[in-house]
Amino acid sequence: MGRYCDGEDAAFRALYDATAARLLHYARAMLGDRAAAEDVLQRVFIRVHGARASYVRGADPVPWLYTIAHRLCLDELRRRRRARQVFEEQRSDDRPAAEPRAGLTGDAEEAEPLDAGDEALIGLTLAALAELTEDQRQALVLTKLHGRSHAEAAAILGTTAGAIKLRAHRAYEKLRALVRPRAAASES
Repeated sequence: MGRYCDGEDAAFRALYDATAARLLHYARAMLGDRAAAEDVLQRVFIRVHGARASYVRGADPVPWLYTIAHRLCLDELRRRRRARQVFEEQRSDDRPAAEPRAGLTGDAEEAEPLDAGDEALIGLTLAALAELTEDQRQALVLTKLHGRSHAEAAAILGTTAGAIKLRAHRAYEKLRALVRPRAAASES
């Protein structure tokens, strides 16, 4: 990052290559939409480019990049919520809105084929994940899916490591409580 701040274009490519895949995966986990995640990733690096003069040299750029991605994901989620509210206000009939279909975060070309049991469990887990609070979901995604430490997740989310540890634990316990009974019911 220091070399990029000095104007070395090749350093940007190295930074992008080292972090883009992880940031894209994080954004996809947060947004559930590949196109929106790719847009967020592009905006992350546009912001990095614009803010490189104010970057604190010697600091690890990864938490900074995750923080930018996280805040852009929150902006996107807020934008979607506002758009959904406007749409619901403008609907003239009383028919219920179609539920958005939760998608998997991996590409079909990358993953092994799933059997019906795996697909059912994934569907149950995604539905349960949607029932978590936003704070719990963010802590779980960062610590369990992205392998960030509690301190790194806290820096990204602007809170304390203890709060992240508690949120992730509560999220994991809530997921377990939601998925186990549903999985057992679907097997019978």
